[in-house]
Amino acid sequence: MKKWLIQLAVLALLSVFPIEFGWAVDIKKVESKSGIRAWLIRNPSVPVISMSFAFRSGAVSDPTGKEGRAQFVASMLDEGAGDLNSEAFQEKIEDLSVRLRFRASLEIFSGSIQTLKQNRAEAFKLLALALNKPRFDQDPFLRVRAQLSASLRLDQEDPDRIASRVWYRSVFGNHPYGRPIGGTLASIYNIKREDLVSFSNSFFSRKNLLIGVAGDIGPDELSVRLDEIFGDLPLGTDRETLAEPEIQLEGKTIVVEKSLPQSVALFGHRGLKRTDPDWYAAYIVNRILGGGGFSSRLMEEVREKRGLAYGVYSWLNPLESVGLIMGSVATSNSRVKDSLEIIREEWRKMSELAISDKELQEAKNYINGSFPLRLDSSRRIAQMLLAVQVNRLGVKYLNRRAHIINSVTRDQVKKAAKRLLDPGLFTVVVVGKPAGISSSQ
Repeated sequence: MKKWLIQLAVLALLSVFPIEFGWAVDIKKVESKSGIRAWLIRNPSVPVISMSFAFRSGAVSDPTGKEGRAQFVASMLDEGAGDLNSEAFQEKIEDLSVRLRFRASLEIFSGSIQTLKQNRAEAFKLLALALNKPRFDQDPFLRVRAQLSASLRLDQEDPDRIASRVWYRSVFGNHPYGRPIGGTLASIYNIKREDLVSFSNSFFSRKNLLIGVAGDIGPDELSVRLDEIFGDLPLGTDRETLAEPEIQLEGKTIVVEKSLPQSVALFGHRGLKRTDPDWYAAYIVNRILGGGGFSSRLMEEVREKRGLAYGVYSWLNPLESVGLIMGSVATSNSRVKDSLEIIREEWRKMSELAISDKELQEAKNYINGSFPLRLDSSRRIAQMLLAVQVNRLGVKYLNRRAHIINSVTRDQVKKAAKRLLDPGLFTVVVVGKPAGISSSQ
């Protein structure tokens, strides 16, 4: 136990140790003998290896009535694999000071592993077992199901969770985007062991696999490790593209009454996809509008000038089949109505009025200046390499990103704002007892 605690402390320290590289970023494309590909940024100065990977399959693949299946699988993969039961598998993770995580989102099933270089062989064997030979034993199955159920019960009282669930269901209806990633209390109990086996057999495949690696490992060794970890997975087939959903209840307000001292409001409407030619201009628009923290227009008008709420934010949410722009505000029940009116007005102004040269340059400076600060560890670099692949941005993206942002003109920003923002299309979900607001028909 003492050895494990010492190794874990070392791993924690090294995982946040800055990995220094200058622009340009040297990304190596590595391919194994069996054709498995990964992107690598090597840093031999820190004896840590971080790997992030994803399969293009997530909660959208959950069968109707069995929502939460993908997340259930993510919660079970470290609960025993191969000849190791749950307890033995967890002991191995602790002994090796390995950080092993799995996560299901709407469109992606992802995982990550961090290990000290000296433990890499055994650590990668554990990952290979989890992906290729998960056990899904009965005792951990029942325990994990109980944990997921307890979490869902807590979500039923969480206003942010309620707002999100109602917003997506209202906007997307029966489309897979409208179903809860974590499922429901009923759907969790509809999921059987064979459903977890079916998911892993169907979606853990080399065809839909993306991998980012950072740390103290060279291309030649990584090539061998890729086959050791992923080589026994089936080739699989390309994932079917989801049909573009019909956006429902545009311009509507939905109030979920809850006896709370303050209300939470989630709002948004159709936006731009990540592949849209106006994406980078829209990114700057959002930075100025509500994605810039205390320097954003929404924060200035809602918080600084009027003191209506502690915080208000907006963000771009590009899904594969549709783009969204969304935002949120939380404040006392008596101030929600005024807050939403100000937000709509700033939304309208941003879509109709040009921004200043000063606003544009400040937004560009922040976007470009803050980006390298996010790449301060092998873990975050591996995650970024994976995200670039998920979004199909190309291996030169990290080196081109600043130039792309700097090349956006005021006219392009104005065009993007007009395309992106329409307060009349707001779908608003308010959870609480907001004064002066009721659900629209």
